[in-house]
Amino acid sequence: MCNLKKDMSSIINNTEEGTDVLLIGAGIMSATLGVLLKELNPDLSIEIFERLDVAAAESSDAWNNAGTGHSAFCELNYTPQRADGSVETAKAVGIAESFEVSKQFWSFLIQNRLIDSPETFIKMIPHMSFVWGEKNVEFLKERYKELQKSHLFDGMSYTEDREVLAEWMPLVMDGRPEAEKVAATRMLLGTDVNFGALTKMMFNTLKTKSKVNLHFTHEVKKLRQINGLWEVKVRNEATRKRRVVKAKFVFIGAGGGSLPLLEKSGIPEGNGFGGFPVSGQWLKCVNPDVIELHNAKVYGKAAVGSPPMSVPHLDTRMIDGKKALLFGPYAGFSTRFLKKGSLLDLPLSIKANNIYPMISAGLQNIPLTKYLINQVRQSNDERLGALKEYLPNAKMEDWELETAGQRVQVIKKDPEHGGVLEFGTEVVSAADGSIAALLGASPGASTAVSIMLDLLERCFPEQLKTPEWQQKLQKMIPSFGFSLSENAELSEKIRIQTTHALNLHPEGLNLPVN
Repeated sequence: MCNLKKDMSSIINNTEEGTDVLLIGAGIMSATLGVLLKELNPDLSIEIFERLDVAAAESSDAWNNAGTGHSAFCELNYTPQRADGSVETAKAVGIAESFEVSKQFWSFLIQNRLIDSPETFIKMIPHMSFVWGEKNVEFLKERYKELQKSHLFDGMSYTEDREVLAEWMPLVMDGRPEAEKVAATRMLLGTDVNFGALTKMMFNTLKTKSKVNLHFTHEVKKLRQINGLWEVKVRNEATRKRRVVKAKFVFIGAGGGSLPLLEKSGIPEGNGFGGFPVSGQWLKCVNPDVIELHNAKVYGKAAVGSPPMSVPHLDTRMIDGKKALLFGPYAGFSTRFLKKGSLLDLPLSIKANNIYPMISAGLQNIPLTKYLINQVRQSNDERLGALKEYLPNAKMEDWELETAGQRVQVIKKDPEHGGVLEFGTEVVSAADGSIAALLGASPGASTAVSIMLDLLERCFPEQLKTPEWQQKLQKMIPSFGFSLSENAELSEKIRIQTTHALNLHPEGLNLPVN
């Protein structure tokens, strides 16, 4: 599997090039995998191909994603309520642990001067869940109680006190009816992450390494496996010239564009997968006075029938060194798989091996489709109405509409239902470990490191077992090989280390000096 020590000289000729690793897409996933592999084996040759003219221009761009360091502190869709009223927390705990893994890797990059200062991509922003109405308050109270069973949520506060809530989020409470029952949780350890800035820094580091080449405006047109090597046909969109690159290992990290490329690979493991595209829009605040009055990521409950990625939130962001305030996202439907994709993306993705799962999933999600279409047709007054649920005194002149990113949710075969729509991420890899693709969306970027560690286990199992790789991974990620969710002492130690390394020191949170 993934024999990266094979002599490449025999496969290079006038029209073909050879590489150990070929990464498709210049987003956070490819950047993370590229840096990991180069640190694990500096001798690897890596070729990276991106269809656009810059890195991180699609899902990783700051305006195209939520920017939340997804740690399940505030995202209510990660803690679903059971029929009996109890709350399921397993997914939230898993995501919280994965984000701690990401912070360890980023700390390593900072400490080894592989990327710039942490202030360029990560900031402390309190994470809050806010609900109103008696049933929702009971849900949030139960959620808080269940999350307190995990040390990963130590430091979370819960209140129904309106005076305290007014201190936490004055804009949200200003003008709210006195009789309305409200509640919120707050986690001071929450973060805002500019994944676009982080991605670009990691690629800048990769470009300085030997045997690493990053190619912009290059689109992968075809890929097939011949004699154990992947033959990848690439076109330079500027010159229209084509080239062939042969690779031992290929990673498809092209966001919404991953599904069509997975289908082109022809691996049987990719059969039956389909994609359901969901677009989004933000309301962006343009009034500096309003922006300054809010300092939190406030997440609420998604509307009935809406996709999890459309959970509404009033979101303080730091983008390119400037404070911003967004509300949304307003979900929508488009047949594009990428923000800068084609309207034919969805119809062209339908194949004989996935048409049944896609039809089955579609029939089960007709209410969702109607919801998305209605979102597209919303007027400014209707958007303002949704905003006023969070900011009762909001005025439309303080806000303008901004197009967000495009996400493709996974549709996969299911023995009982024929096909199911999944909200999350999924790595699909060949049996021989020579190729892997990442499908899906949230909480992707925040958990990129854990996702790539899973990929290493699938595609580089022999190398991963070696003492050299084990030692290097433990240096990059001190908790590697251990469960943070099951080890409170280790979890506290790691959190203290990353908090200091990433310069995350929120007011009111006292962490010991490392």
